[in-house]
Amino acid sequence: MFWYRNLIKISTATRPKSPITTNLLLTSLSHFSTANQSPAVAQPSGLGPTKPNEKPRVVVLGSGWAGCRLMKGLDPNLYDIVCVSPRNHMVFTPLLASTCVGTLEFRSVAEPIARIQPSISSAPGSYFFLANCTGVDTETNEVQCETITAGTDALDPWKFRISYDKLVIASGAEASTFGIHGVKEHATFLREVHHAQEIRRKLLLNLMLSDVPGVSEEEKRRLLHCVVVGGGPTGVEFSGELSDFIRRDVHQRYTHVKDFIHVTLIEASEILSSFDDRLRRYAIKQLTKSGVRLVRGIVKDVKPQNLILSDGSEVPYGLLVWSTGVGPSPFVNSLGLPKSPGGRIGIDEWLRVPSVQDVFSIGDCSGFLESTGKPVLPALAQVAERQGKYLANLLNNISKAGGGHANSAKNIDFGDPFEYKHLGSMATVGRFKALVDLRQSKEAKGISLAGFVSWFIWRSAYLTRVVSWRNRFYVAINWLTTFVFGRDISRI
Repeated sequence: MFWYRNLIKISTATRPKSPITTNLLLTSLSHFSTANQSPAVAQPSGLGPTKPNEKPRVVVLGSGWAGCRLMKGLDPNLYDIVCVSPRNHMVFTPLLASTCVGTLEFRSVAEPIARIQPSISSAPGSYFFLANCTGVDTETNEVQCETITAGTDALDPWKFRISYDKLVIASGAEASTFGIHGVKEHATFLREVHHAQEIRRKLLLNLMLSDVPGVSEEEKRRLLHCVVVGGGPTGVEFSGELSDFIRRDVHQRYTHVKDFIHVTLIEASEILSSFDDRLRRYAIKQLTKSGVRLVRGIVKDVKPQNLILSDGSEVPYGLLVWSTGVGPSPFVNSLGLPKSPGGRIGIDEWLRVPSVQDVFSIGDCSGFLESTGKPVLPALAQVAERQGKYLANLLNNISKAGGGHANSAKNIDFGDPFEYKHLGSMATVGRFKALVDLRQSKEAKGISLAGFVSWFIWRSAYLTRVVSWRNRFYVAINWLTTFVFGRDISRI
């Protein structure tokens, strides 16, 4: 326990006025106790309310695009910032598909929260907690949290509370399964770094297993059949990356099984439905040319080694990637807050939850209430990022006007409401090919490009959008290394 004594010494030396109560420390120590004693019953503790002479506290639930852009823009001289999230990094999701096949390394798309907002790890009253929020009490201005633990030998999670002056719910959404049996058990989603790691390991494992003597040709075809469900940008980009990986790397390094590996993309209607019709036709042509089989159908059931379509046909698979959009998470559904169409947290024009004080919501978990007359915005990174930027400026202005503390912003002018203008959509469809659609809506007129120029724009745009210069350097070096030496096919 010497490390814990050192931790206590460091904590008392660097944070003498920390608002964490003694009960939290005692509760934490009880989890490390090895004595055979009856555990003491302790009430959940944590960060208490701020005092009038202290900086107000903003609690941010989530570390996605919206939450991280918000924390980046908040002024740490005006607020103590507390983030509660089950991950300590932000994922640059537009490039996540590239990590599945080794075009990029996983750390290239993961940005630590402490780099996005340094005060999280340095300011006395700002913290990051690796935990899930389990409830929100808007009457007492508190959130209930439970720590994240991993592994079979991990400590039991413990609970704590955090008082807030301003609460921002940016917990995101979860992949939609539409209630289809077997999806959660047998499919892999593509939303987090660990999803990409799982896809990569399984893909390389199937390649090596199929080369083992005695494996029948039918089993080889099943093991090496990669099925992607969902024809949106994520599904199309992953299919393009996977087909390019097969043509450029698998055919050279797994010559014994190169004729057995195939990619199938299943979509219920049209792929890339939000793109211009000309761009969709180009995408279909390029995917088909690169060996991707396009199937229009609806999945009715998913089994361990095959899935069933609505017409009764069976599709065997070795790797199944599910990318059919997102929906509200169980946490969002459990909150007693007004909901927008689709089950998201309802917000007004200033991104406030109008039925309660000092609560805001941004990102994929939020949507405009019907009373605002505005449509629910799509679950896109650019929407979340712009909401985070707007809300950071709004909260900074509220604090400067004297409304930073709880229940003190009732008579403050919030200024202009949030307005969203779509900047366009981009998607890559394979090696040196991409789509760029700069129209503000599907019905509007605008510039739409396809081909090598679009691919160059796609890469340039995303390289500049990567959060830190460190990760920009990583991404550029990974792209260069892949171009010169090919992809890394090590299974780690």
